[in-house]
Amino acid sequence: MSQQQVDQMEAGHVFVEHVRDAMVANHRMARSMNVEIYSRRLETFRVTETISRRPCIPTRSYGVDLQNRRCECRRFDTLHYPCAHVMAACAKVNLNVEEYVDDVYTLECTLRVWENEFLVLPDLSTWEVAPMTFELILDRGLRRNPSCRLQSSRIRNEMDIRKKSDGKRCGLCRLSGHSRNKCPHRNFHVGQSS
Repeated sequence: MSQQQVDQMEAGHVFVEHVRDAMVANHRMARSMNVEIYSRRLETFRVTETISRRPCIPTRSYGVDLQNRRCECRRFDTLHYPCAHVMAACAKVNLNVEEYVDDVYTLECTLRVWENEFLVLPDLSTWEVAPMTFELILDRGLRRNPSCRLQSSRIRNEMDIRKKSDGKRCGLCRLSGHSRNKCPHRNFHVGQSS
């Protein structure tokens, strides 16, 4: 791995291959973006995409703050190398984009990792493993679904909450608290129907 990086450094490359490829792709996308300068002194911009990346999603606009190394798309903040929006903003005011790539992505920095000597690990069969001084006991009460029944993954909300009813109602008088068999008005209703 380190010989490959040495060869890349001798070829004049500064950054690792992954970042170089990403920056080429971002540069290609940056050409189709409109940039409005909000403040040249504070290095803030509004970058609008003119071509949607995906057909179903409309074009969007993002705020870029070069001084604080931020873009509203969050790629620049997360990955620490310029996204397409930052590249478009840099192109608008003729700034060097490579200044905004973190040093971690330089070939020199990654080569320093390989300068350290790594000891050869001994054979696995010769490793000394200390005996366990305790026994692990499984707590079945912590199982997610102890009864092995299917569980609903539905998220309930206020629409799913029903008002509590007073119980079942009588089929004859429609009052709650008793059934048709024990209805106090049963004789009255039976007498009417005969």
